[in-house]
Amino acid sequence: TRDEAKQIVSHRHVQVNGKTVNIPSFRVKPGDEIVIKEGARSSQRYKDIFEATDSRIVPEWLSANHEQFTGKVVAIPRADQIDVPVNAVAIVELYNK
Repeated sequence: TRDEAKQIVSHRHVQVNGKTVNIPSFRVKPGDEIVIKEGARSSQRYKDIFEATDSRIVPEWLSANHEQFTGKVVAIPRADQIDVPVNAVAIVELYNK
């Protein structure tokens, strides 16, 4: 879940391009490699997460390697690739105030 992902990042279990990240809103860009740190990989939590998500389809703007506990941002997602309902008009209105 998104909440669980935030907690994983906050607990410093994630590296982006070799540097530890602890800010859930950290911005990644195409080409960035995301890795679960070596010390956290043996945790039952991650085994459960990968088992539960193994059958899910990885969005085409991401790549994932469950065996290596890594992922990569391939591209910036287009609006039609985002699976979360977003009201773009409301966002533009908010920031235009």
